[in-house]
Amino acid sequence: MGPFTSLLYDERDGVATVTLNRPEALNAFDEAMMRDLRKCWRQLRANDDVRVAVLTGAGDRAFCSGLDRTETPPGNADPEGLIGNKGRTPMHFDDPGELVSPKTACDLWKPVIAAVNGMACAGAFYLLAETDIVIASDDATFFDPHVTYGMAAVYEPVMMLQRMPLGETLRMALLGAHERMSAQRAHQIGLVSEVVAPADLLATAQRLAAAIASQPALAVQATVRAIWYAQDLGYRQAVDVAKTLVQLGSDAETLQQGQRVFASGSRIPWRLR
Repeated sequence: MGPFTSLLYDERDGVATVTLNRPEALNAFDEAMMRDLRKCWRQLRANDDVRVAVLTGAGDRAFCSGLDRTETPPGNADPEGLIGNKGRTPMHFDDPGELVSPKTACDLWKPVIAAVNGMACAGAFYLLAETDIVIASDDATFFDPHVTYGMAAVYEPVMMLQRMPLGETLRMALLGAHERMSAQRAHQIGLVSEVVAPADLLATAQRLAAAIASQPALAVQATVRAIWYAQDLGYRQAVDVAKTLVQLGSDAETLQQGQRVFASGSRIPWRLR
């Protein structure tokens, strides 16, 4: 995998750990990180040795603080033409999500677990909105400062409506930098599925990833795809798509793997959450 200039990458036992590695800039994504993220998601999609990814940020101050405004001016998130060339009217806009978001960037349907340490704000929601499980350290905070600095909050709240109630999304977008959501509140509203001590964050994410990676990859990926289809489509459309996905995600080899687990007689040790 790689090479990457702004990411750390580790791979073992079916789990890839991807770390945003610009702690001096609160892990804001610059041009190099945007290129690295797109490359990373695409390489993970093609790497059958990896079944699950864990995404986190270096250091303890921030998971990610969005687009690095010291390098990339607002409204010009693609200065090198990675997405394409903008026209001269405001009707053309280069969206960073087309580079950094795992599902938008490359249709990655392997599960991605976000381990949020410190602050997650602004463009960090491009990442969080398209991960499958979010866990957070108990000192994590979430906020969207766009309107405070004269920019419309558009992509981030639209994407986060997939994960947050309407009222909470509006409150975060409209209060800007004046208020931050705690990890505990994020857990209450369902954005975060578990809150742990900072020292336990990465180990918890990797434990979840290892459990998922131990299961048949095709069944897991079809499950991820089905659930996101249900978010994107109407109920009847999603049920119609499910008829195909249940067959694609349960081929003979996958069913045999599952049958061997069941027939072994040993029951999987489980954890109560």
